[in-house]
Amino acid sequence: MLRPWKLEFEIDKNLDKAVYLQIADTLIADIRSGRLKAGDALPGSRNLASTLKINRNTVVEAYQVLINEEWVISKERKGIFVSDQLPSLHEKRTERVQNIPDPSVGSNGIMINFDDGHPDSKIAPVTELARAYRQIFSIKAKWQMMGYGNEHGETEFRKMISQMLNHQRGMQIHENELSITRGSQMGMFLTAQTLLTSGDHIIVENPGYQPAWQAFEYAGAKLLPVDVDEEGICIDSVEKLLTEYKSIKAIYITPHRQYPTTVTLSLARRLKLIELSNRHDITIIEDDYDNEFHFGYRPILPLSSFPELKNYVYIGTLSKVVAPALRIGYLATKNQDLLEKIGSLRKIIDVHGDVIMEQAVLQLIREGAVKKHIKKATVHYKNKRDFVFSFLKKHMSDIADFILPEGGLAFWIVPKKVLNWDLVTALLLERNIKIIHPKQYSRDRINGFRLSYGALSEEQLEQSIPVISEVITKLSESL
Repeated sequence: MLRPWKLEFEIDKNLDKAVYLQIADTLIADIRSGRLKAGDALPGSRNLASTLKINRNTVVEAYQVLINEEWVISKERKGIFVSDQLPSLHEKRTERVQNIPDPSVGSNGIMINFDDGHPDSKIAPVTELARAYRQIFSIKAKWQMMGYGNEHGETEFRKMISQMLNHQRGMQIHENELSITRGSQMGMFLTAQTLLTSGDHIIVENPGYQPAWQAFEYAGAKLLPVDVDEEGICIDSVEKLLTEYKSIKAIYITPHRQYPTTVTLSLARRLKLIELSNRHDITIIEDDYDNEFHFGYRPILPLSSFPELKNYVYIGTLSKVVAPALRIGYLATKNQDLLEKIGSLRKIIDVHGDVIMEQAVLQLIREGAVKKHIKKATVHYKNKRDFVFSFLKKHMSDIADFILPEGGLAFWIVPKKVLNWDLVTALLLERNIKIIHPKQYSRDRINGFRLSYGALSEEQLEQSIPVISEVITKLSESL
């Protein structure tokens, strides 16, 4: 019989946060504080539901979140237990010494372009955004927005973004710890220029996001690529590099959905990475590029939400949420000295952001239009993901490996045989299909490609996937 366990908190049904998430987050806090230890049994879902006077399905959903995020494990016919392999942040450890021009689009002869994972502009809330933009111009104090604004963005807008990060992503950010940028790439560039200097090293995922690599190298830093497997960046390799190089200043990661492979950094590795960051005094640059589009219970919380993490820069964007052409990103950090340097550099290259657009987006958020759009878009993309997965299973199961991603707008496809990708991309272009060459993800030889589906119609996907399969099959058989 499982030992008794008492949940010492009250459900607040007036909160915007779902009840099952309140339960999950409370249990996570108890695990992290040590109140619940490895191997401890959680109460049965019926007992807990009875204690809290809620529907049992709500407790089941909460437990599923904990299982998905690896805080607990389910043992058949025994119950739910705190994971016995959960590493501790507090235990003491001994120190261990070719660019092809983009063809114009048209059909039959239409070029089907598998981009980098862009959203579908056809479902963007353009009408609502245009209305909000017009309304901002009609307000009485519009003259106040015609002058220069704060280099970090309007206070009310930053306040809303901080509330979103705190409420939805478990962070503890104040508006004065945020800077609004023209897209996430500007945030990356500003961070690189103010954090890195010539001679510094930075650890990056391999394969990874080369536009970020370019920003780091432009600042004078040298890259230290680390391989990625099914659990994310290989932590043993990270730890080895930290003992070999004393000039490592930062590590750049995409832990929620690794770019381009879509894998999620496991909980054990996330906690180990935090411990290494603190021990070696390096900054984690966390790129959370597609947090909103998640099809499971909820996105994995960012590393930046862990209070133990001392040094981080968290970078995100609203471009995929509102409209692809909308260039609004943000960065968050507790490092006020770094944020001040970012503000000073921002004023040199761009005195302030688009104040009017920020106000228009702020109005959409307050009205609930953004939340409504995300909900609608998530259903849209989930259906399209499932559609693509069914076609991949039908046409590529025998020739390539792939998994069903829990979110995002792309699949990572790895052929079972190592192919000549110059030939693959050329043959597909002859059939009016363009994919991104794997060399765009790494300076090494990578045998995989990113099949994005967000911006393509089901008809285009249905036409192109069998053709991609045909090309891969023929080249594989010739090896």
